[in-house]
Amino acid sequence: MTSSDRDESAGPAGPGDAAGPVGPAVATAAPPVNTVVVPADEDPVAAAGSEVIGGPPGRRALLGVSWWIPARFLALAVIVISVLGMVQKAPCYNQAWFQPGSPQYIHACYSDIPHLFSGRGFSAGLHPYVDRIPGTSGDLQYLEYPVLTGLFMQVAAWLTPGAGTAQDQERWFWAINAGLLMACAVIAVVALSRTHRRRPWDALLFALAPVLLLNGTVNWDLLAVALAAVAMAWWSGSRPGWAGVFIGLATAAKLYPVLLIGPLLVLCWRAGKWREFRVMLAGAVGSWLLVNLPIMAANWQGWSTFYVFSKHRAEDYGSFWLILMQSRGTGLVDLDVYIGVLMVLGCLAIAWLGFSAPRRPRFAQLAFLVVALFVLVNKVYSPQYALWLLPLAVLARPRWRDFLIWQACEVLYTLGIWSHLGFVTGPKQHGIGEAWYHFAVVLHLLGTLYLVVVVVRDALQADRDPVRWDGSDDPSGGVLDRAPDVFVLGTARTLREEESYAGYAPAGSEQWLDEPGLPEPAEKA
Repeated sequence: MTSSDRDESAGPAGPGDAAGPVGPAVATAAPPVNTVVVPADEDPVAAAGSEVIGGPPGRRALLGVSWWIPARFLALAVIVISVLGMVQKAPCYNQAWFQPGSPQYIHACYSDIPHLFSGRGFSAGLHPYVDRIPGTSGDLQYLEYPVLTGLFMQVAAWLTPGAGTAQDQERWFWAINAGLLMACAVIAVVALSRTHRRRPWDALLFALAPVLLLNGTVNWDLLAVALAAVAMAWWSGSRPGWAGVFIGLATAAKLYPVLLIGPLLVLCWRAGKWREFRVMLAGAVGSWLLVNLPIMAANWQGWSTFYVFSKHRAEDYGSFWLILMQSRGTGLVDLDVYIGVLMVLGCLAIAWLGFSAPRRPRFAQLAFLVVALFVLVNKVYSPQYALWLLPLAVLARPRWRDFLIWQACEVLYTLGIWSHLGFVTGPKQHGIGEAWYHFAVVLHLLGTLYLVVVVVRDALQADRDPVRWDGSDDPSGGVLDRAPDVFVLGTARTLREEESYAGYAPAGSEQWLDEPGLPEPAEKA
């Protein structure tokens, strides 16, 4: 067990104080691999919360040696939170899903799942992507979800009993999906506990997240979240091929996991790990094609519905673009162009951070930043999209204070959108109007931006990064962990020849600052 008495609010310490605003992190030796970091030892909020169960563990505590190892405890915590989430949906399960108007929004228990059982033809035995949905036209003649999510839905439909009323079948369909999604959440939290192997208890942030309780069964996003978390666990274990396979599978379930490839490109470029990157990329492309090619061949129009629908979608709930459109009274004709430009500029800025930060940023940090960028500029933001960022936030900034600030904003947004939909769909207009809903959207944007700023600060000032305080480099980096740099830009390039530059390097057997292939300089007389 390790502990830290560092106060992160005090700013850089040691040699960093003399190095200006971006002082170097002291290159300490790697911590012992068989020790476990206990959050209550170094996180003030976690320490205060531990008082509920008697305070932080003492030095005689036998952590991880009983049957209750972290993975099992975390899995149980996720199951408890998931069950509470199902209970929270009880008013809708009992009646509100099937009542016209706003009851499901007033009770804040809306879910897409029961409505799409009949709405996408599963109740009639139709097969997604192959059978056209009756009574539809335009971009939604077939299921508008990626292929692996469609398969997940189909399996749940096969498991749904055919007896009883239509409402009974929709209840069963939701309950079966809720159980399968709970299993996805368990897989995700176990994968998180094994990504930072010395920090398994950080995954408790995921397990107890309010958005997991509120939004875990709103849609099928937890499938992609689990696959992406497994991919990161494989990468952290220096298994780039399997990491690529699961990135491809996650992208076949939801589009956003493909963004993980960008940070890996930047970091592998900086570290010269081209072979590992090619293996990962081949695994990702191969698994994605394996899942998608059969549906492409069976019905191209059915397969492409998700992508065509996403392209033609206008400004929608939760986005900055909706506020702009409703304030102006008209939408942007070239919205996709604006979003594309912002994405390109944002990705270039993240890449510059990856190449120029004095110490190479951690994989989880850049992964969080690029997915957060996608969330911030996207034309729609549904409440369950917070689940995309959940495991990345846990790995990028494992601090309860910052995590809870972000979660508070997301919870307020979730309640805000349901209240607003209750206002616009119900005859009695119960809920909040447009102005207050815009305020809820801004809260979500500010909460995400807050976490982005903190993660960028950690990447630039490595001694502010809680993961690196004990001498760790990049626990989720796999082959990148403690690897020497071979290509840098900006600040890192400027400092390459300075003596102080060694302060940014992770300590180890490799000389991080040496130019590859160059002889050691002769000692001065």
